[in-house]
Amino acid sequence: MKISHLYKVHFVAFLLLLIGCNKGIKNNQKTYAASVDNEWSDEELLNLIQKQTFNYFWEGAEPNSGMARERLHTDDVYPTSPKNTVTIGGSGFGVMAILVGIERGFITRDEALNRYLKIMDFLEKSDRFHGVWPHWLNGETGKIVPFSKKDTGGDLVETAFLVQGLLTVSEYFKDGNEKEKELTAKIDKLWKAVEWNWYTKNGEDVLYWHWSPTDGWDMDFPVGGYNECLIMYVLAAASPTHPIEPSVYHKGWARKGAIVSKEKFYGEDLVLDYYEHDEAPVGPLFWAHYSYLGLNPKGLSDQYADYWKLVQNQAKIHYKYAVDNPKNYKGYGDSLWGLTSSYSIKGYKGHRPGNDLGVISPTAALSSFPYTPKESMQMLRNLYKNHDSLIGKYGPYDAFSLEYNWYVPRYLAIDQGPIPVMIENYRTGLLWKLFMQNKDVQNGLDKLGFKYELI
Repeated sequence: MKISHLYKVHFVAFLLLLIGCNKGIKNNQKTYAASVDNEWSDEELLNLIQKQTFNYFWEGAEPNSGMARERLHTDDVYPTSPKNTVTIGGSGFGVMAILVGIERGFITRDEALNRYLKIMDFLEKSDRFHGVWPHWLNGETGKIVPFSKKDTGGDLVETAFLVQGLLTVSEYFKDGNEKEKELTAKIDKLWKAVEWNWYTKNGEDVLYWHWSPTDGWDMDFPVGGYNECLIMYVLAAASPTHPIEPSVYHKGWARKGAIVSKEKFYGEDLVLDYYEHDEAPVGPLFWAHYSYLGLNPKGLSDQYADYWKLVQNQAKIHYKYAVDNPKNYKGYGDSLWGLTSSYSIKGYKGHRPGNDLGVISPTAALSSFPYTPKESMQMLRNLYKNHDSLIGKYGPYDAFSLEYNWYVPRYLAIDQGPIPVMIENYRTGLLWKLFMQNKDVQNGLDKLGFKYELI
């Protein structure tokens, strides 16, 4: 699998997306930055952004399903997908964000439980393909919304992101009352129905991203070489009903050991090979987030990597790159950094060193809090104190460029979701603790030869 992965797959769907150049917003929108000044403590800032980003998945959810909308445009322009399109992976991030909402007192446990049961009822009845959900669903009908021309069936990566969230929720409620145990039973049934081994394409030693009842394996995305998909292989090995063999991980994902890298970039070990890089040997920062919302990289290792070193070094590289600022873009520095896949000046791009277009995506630095707490806090404080026009109802907007005086008042679920979750992992380790205590997950990690620590 090439370095394309998720952000280039996204690009296919966003190719026709025309994004306006909004350089100002209404004055009343600026109140979302809450007039932050030097008197605000770090804790107050973290509480504020967690509440705002949580609300994307609470107040901003699609009402019929309770699921996360693929995107929300506060300028009310929806050029590619209607407001009722919900995202599977983003909803996985969202159900974890709702747990943050309970713990931080934004909502009650019962309110969250009722929302989760609504989501489970929707997922039970929605389109699945050998137990695997598609990338997008219609939130009103539960029917697939094709992501691209032949992306008309199951999406195993998005499903893995959803299952990561569902198993975390299950651990939170498993010892609760009768209604809460009903929720965990529903999650268990959905988890056990996912046919991970089907997606080895008739027994190959690799997992394939997509399968469609009408287009078969035509998408042809075998997933190997380091990217955002480690969680998919862990869950596939962990399945109590449809597991993969360890060889699928070692030969497919790890490419028989070729996944290991001896390279350095900005003085930091890469640890793993980001695969077919061009100008810079590192990926967009979401690769250090999506698989690790529940999977705790602290103390996590196998024969290929120390995963804490891997993800922390990736965040450090992005920070050092912004400080170095080789393209001399306006604003880049120790308080304005972070490149990842997001909206861009023209369409949707996979921003990273080597593909730097002068566009900063706040989720990159803000979801890196566990790895770079000082540097991420500098970014957070700078945004809320000095750039209030870039803050909206659900937290920082998806992307902006000081170089080109550009931003859009729009959000993507996959970018907002990691922010409250990873900040909570930084503050308390909540989501890491819950996910890692799941016995199936532990069995999968053991099966693949991982060493890990429990909080």
